[in-house]
Amino acid sequence: MHQQTLERAFNEVKKNKGSPGIDKISIKDFEQNKAQELAQLRDELNSWRYEPAPVRQVEIPKPGRPGETRALGIPCVRDRVVQAAIKMVIEPIPDPMFSDNSFGFRPNRNQHQAIENARQYVESGKEFVVDIDLSKFFDRINHDKIIAKLAKVIEDKRVLRLIGMTLRSGVMTKQGFEVTTVGSVQGSPLSPLLSNVILDELDKKLEQRGLSFVRFADDCNIFVKSRKAAERVFENISQFIENKMKLVVNQDKSKVAKSSQVKFLGVTMVKATVAISKIAMRNAKSKIKELTPRGTHLTLEDSLHAFNTWYRGWANYFQVTAYPAQFKTLEARIRRRLRARLISQFKRRKFLFRYLKKHGILHKLAAKTVYSNKGRWALSRSKAIERVLSNEYFEKHGLWIHSNRRLRHWKHVNYWVHLP
Repeated sequence: MHQQTLERAFNEVKKNKGSPGIDKISIKDFEQNKAQELAQLRDELNSWRYEPAPVRQVEIPKPGRPGETRALGIPCVRDRVVQAAIKMVIEPIPDPMFSDNSFGFRPNRNQHQAIENARQYVESGKEFVVDIDLSKFFDRINHDKIIAKLAKVIEDKRVLRLIGMTLRSGVMTKQGFEVTTVGSVQGSPLSPLLSNVILDELDKKLEQRGLSFVRFADDCNIFVKSRKAAERVFENISQFIENKMKLVVNQDKSKVAKSSQVKFLGVTMVKATVAISKIAMRNAKSKIKELTPRGTHLTLEDSLHAFNTWYRGWANYFQVTAYPAQFKTLEARIRRRLRARLISQFKRRKFLFRYLKKHGILHKLAAKTVYSNKGRWALSRSKAIERVLSNEYFEKHGLWIHSNRRLRHWKHVNYWVHLP
């Protein structure tokens, strides 16, 4: 393994961030001794003395599924560097052989391209979708099978040996060390490539049958023109996945439905147009609530900064929607929650009354608003409050918004929302 490859691999690991593994060495700690660490890794790899450490396993909550968790593996930084280096070396070999309908974790391919392909299939009249969900896919990857597939295109036995050692490195849980005889750790740099190698068999089967499909990692949708055809495809492909590929189809989550009833990469297709799914919108509203909690010790400056950071990335991803009103709904939600917080800063109603009058609200309307016995949430939607704490008010103080389906780059005047 060349030193330059390890250097590039470390830069990738650093860019992706991540927590320390079982050795508790962070990326920052590793970087402080980078030259020595990479030189040692190179020597171990070239002399066949390298052995990966067990992966630290943590449970993280599943988004949109309260109470449910999934296991995430965190390899040590040095092991992540090796895996990233292996990926750099071998990825150009199998990637050209993958299906054009596979978009997950591949160079120059992304979610937006997958969504556009799905939209085009629906537009062509294929409005019924076979939505296949693989149960615990990463936990069921067969080690021997994946090494055998890689051996067909990769001649270097040292690389195959390293991949095998990585797959069998084991995990460290709260209960102690566990041997891994099957599965690939979610969270390792190598797992996405290995998943594409395994699922390429499914892609080839679908292409052989002349089916229109889009796959992003283990999320696969097949598009057909009638429900009857969709049900037949679902039955046949499910049998192929379970009998030939030795994977498990989650019958509870897999389904046959119209495109408007199927969520794919956070969106749904409504008459051949893209819309943000109801689940994604609900999760976004929950995120806004999380970022603007009541009774928080955080300053409004911190809350605004956190919201801007999250919303910029979220809106950039979901800008594919044909319904910009969905953004307006979320923007109205954050402004209302901020208004409610600003109202709560007035400890007594008479202070709020004076503030409204000071900013141009007539005496009668100010009094009717403030002394109505309504709570701050109801007040946040009142005419007087919306007039004083207007949309322009929040824009002036640095709140990012999404307009005309493009992200507007507001000047960061001052993140601290204060009452002038």
